[in-house]
Order: sequence, then C-alpha cells, then structure tokens
Amino acid sequence: MDASDPQLEAAGHELADRLLARRHTIATAESCTGGWVAKVLTDRAGSSAYMVGGLVTYSNEAKQQLLGVTPGSLAAHGAVSEPVVREMVAGALATTGADIAVAISGVAGPGGGSEDKPVGTVWFAWGSSATNTEAVIRRFDGDRDQVRRQAVCFALRGVSEFLGEP
Repeated sequence: MDASDPQLEAAGHELADRLLARRHTIATAESCTGGWVAKVLTDRAGSSAYMVGGLVTYSNEAKQQLLGVTPGSLAAHGAVSEPVVREMVAGALATTGADIAVAISGVAGPGGGSEDKPVGTVWFAWGSSATNTEAVIRRFDGDRDQVRRQAVCFALRGVSEFLGEP
C-alpha cells in the first residue's frame, strides 16, 4: 500500500465528505501514528464541523488514564492488540462525545517488534459504540515513516468504509 501525501489528503477528504454528509463527528485515539490521522483530518478548512478532537496515548499509562484502557487488557494482550484498540475506541467516544472514533496501536519500528508482533504490526478499531466497533490487524512493510503513513491511510479508508457511501 502506497501512502504519499496526495493519497493521504485524498483519503482524508473522502472521510471528511462522508462525515459531513451524515453530520457525524469523529475523534481519534492514536499511539504509533502520533496524531497523524487527526492532522490529516484537520488539514482541511472547516474541519471543526466534523473533528471533535484527538488523543495521542503513546504510553500504557496514558491509554489507561485518558481512554480507560484496563490494566488487565494491557497485561494479558499488550498495547498492540484487539482488546486494547477496542477499549481505545470506547474511551475516545466517552471522552469526546464524538459520533465515531478510530484507534490505532502498533509497532512502527525500527525496534520494538517481537516474534508475535513484528515491526509493521498495527491494530486498528473504529466504531460508533462499544457494541458497534470493528477491529482489524495489518502488517505493513517499510521503514518507520512508511509503516506510519500506511497505517494512517488504512485508518482513514477503514472509517470511510465503515460509514458507507454518502
């Protein structure tokens, strides 16, 4: 998956258009992407009509304190896991009051990977409630920047697909 600046911009505009068409708002809960999804969404003028806010929760402590991720999920599964990104979505929705939230947690590299979760492993979740959330794992190739770019693009496109056609 390529994720050039024009492709990120196009994916952000597509999601913004879908949010505007539905009069929905979005919040982000990001770890390995460091707020990049929020940046792409707010690059567009008028983004306050759909963007509520973003939380960059890089540490486990921040995930717990700001998003309500449980210590049990972190201990049992690690930060890069389905239970954690699902809890990040629920926490972002509760904290911000947005209609939709997206969460990302992964191993961007160059270090930090393991046999179970090699560099390039990223978990995503998006949803409108704790019971209406989708989660998916992807593995991306490339250096840190390439992994992060691909993760941002995948997240934007994933939320767009979740919302469906405008």
